Amino acid sequence: MAGLYEIWRRAEVSRRLDVLSGFIAMCAAGDDDARRRLAQLSAGAEAALSASPPDLVIASECLDELLFWADTEWADHPYRPVEARPDEADRQTRDYAKDLRHAVLPVPFRDEMGRIELSLEVGFLALCRQPELDCRTRQDVFYVAGRAAMALDLGHLEAAEREIRRMEQVGGEPRESRCG
Repeated sequence: MAGLYEIWRRAEVSRRLDVLSGFIAMCAAGDDDARRRLAQLSAGAEAALSASPPDLVIASECLDELLFWADTEWADHPYRPVEARPDEADRQTRDYAKDLRHAVLPVPFRDEMGRIELSLEVGFLALCRQPELDCRTRQDVFYVAGRAAMALDLGHLEAAEREIRRMEQVGGEPRESRCG
């Protein structure tokens, strides 16, 4: 479903805009010209993201301008936000995307995604709580659960369910090897 990719991209840009515009707002608190410039960039980005369909090119250009501005004016500022590690950036973007897709996707599709997400979470936690799982099997469970979560993020419900079944099979296989 192409709409989920667009939601993910929109969430990614929105997350980065929120963090950077908050930082610039703090730094530009006493400067009226800087506040006006920030308001114009933020309004342009918000309008681009709120358009139907969202204009990610314009929103990304606003983000690039904010990045350039922050890098030239406040690069050495002790509270200058650094780009999150890829795993943390994905987690944050995923939170944004969940909110966005809730507003955009049809109710039956959202309900099915919710059912599969719950199944994934319950199954994953149940497997992780098994003390007899060796390290390699536990790593395999994490890997397959991650694949199921990615399939959900992309809107591939059948693939997510297939990965959940695979995760349960991996977690049920006894292994002899140990990590270490």
